[in-house]
Amino acid sequence: MSKATKWIAAILSVLMLLALGGQLVLGWFNYQKMLASSAALEGLRADNGELRGEVSALREELGGVRDQITELEHANDDQYDPGQEDDVRISHNYVIRSTLPISDAYKSGDRSALDDKQKETLDMASAILEEIITPEMEPYDKEQAVYLWMTSHLAHDEGLLPVIPTTQADCDNPYGVLKYHNAVCVGYATTFRLFMQMLDIPCMVVHNTERYHSWDLVQLDGGWYHTDIYSDVGSGNYAHFNLTDAMQSDNQSWNKDFFPAATKSEYCYAFRASQEAGDLYEIPAALRSALNDRVGMFSLRFGSDFDEKQASIVQMMLNQIQDRIENTELSNEVYMGWTWMSMENGWLLSVNLNWYNQGEDSPEDLPDDVYEKIGEAVEEAFGDLEEQDYWEDDSDWAVG
Repeated sequence: MSKATKWIAAILSVLMLLALGGQLVLGWFNYQKMLASSAALEGLRADNGELRGEVSALREELGGVRDQITELEHANDDQYDPGQEDDVRISHNYVIRSTLPISDAYKSGDRSALDDKQKETLDMASAILEEIITPEMEPYDKEQAVYLWMTSHLAHDEGLLPVIPTTQADCDNPYGVLKYHNAVCVGYATTFRLFMQMLDIPCMVVHNTERYHSWDLVQLDGGWYHTDIYSDVGSGNYAHFNLTDAMQSDNQSWNKDFFPAATKSEYCYAFRASQEAGDLYEIPAALRSALNDRVGMFSLRFGSDFDEKQASIVQMMLNQIQDRIENTELSNEVYMGWTWMSMENGWLLSVNLNWYNQGEDSPEDLPDDVYEKIGEAVEEAFGDLEEQDYWEDDSDWAVG
């Protein structure tokens, strides 16, 4: 091989090595680029997974918002009875709201989380409990003391002149009840519950199915009882104090799937105040005596031997007594209703005598001379107007 040939071969070998090295370098760069692309792809996959998780969480939140919207729609739907205690609208205008912040502050002694109105409510409620509750009282005694105070010191939000101020914010909560002593049923129910919570007595506010009325369920020794302060205000006759489901169902309906059943009779006032029934034919005289005494409740216990025939006799007596009352002037004073309740060893008959409150200052009780002055004033101002018989045949108002 010539010298020139050797040089050419050497040069070619170097060029081949350089080309091979270049390929190796290019391959290395491509490999690094591929690794980087792979890492970026994994990052994108991870970001996509996180995004999917966020989207899923947003969907869940959206579903919750939709549920809340549905609940709000139902809250304004009179045909819907929500299975809940608080945040229920009654008669379109009044809302049952939690009273726990105030009762918790009373029991803990820490009132820092309360606003000014809640603090004033706590002060008023505390002063009342200090006045009517004593250390030796049992839970039933405490409940009864609250019942008697509320039914004797409070009034209904009604009449020709409203009590000032009468705002929705006041008449349906304990602040309005305790400050102005005048409210609607929601105010009395939430106030009674507040007192019970402060006294560590379990209590719930119940609303009826139609959501125009509310009252309370109280728990004593594991049994629940209905108490309706609003219905007994002004009389305190125990007609709606610690009733069973059977008794309360006579006047109201409610969501029995949500609210606990009231089936026990131990603290039912009608049971505690009842007497053993003797001669059935002495019942009318005993009931007449109760009417003369203007009591709110008359109740009798019948033994396990009480049968259908005897029940029919008593029922017929009650019907005839009710008819007599409805056809006399006594019907303007009292309404009589009754409930039968099955007991472990017999039956309980509870006769409620609901006396109407007749205000002394009602227009029909005005003196005769006032009626005369009213007539004279109206006649002087409107006497020149000719009276028209709207029922004459030739009148435009005649019904034909």
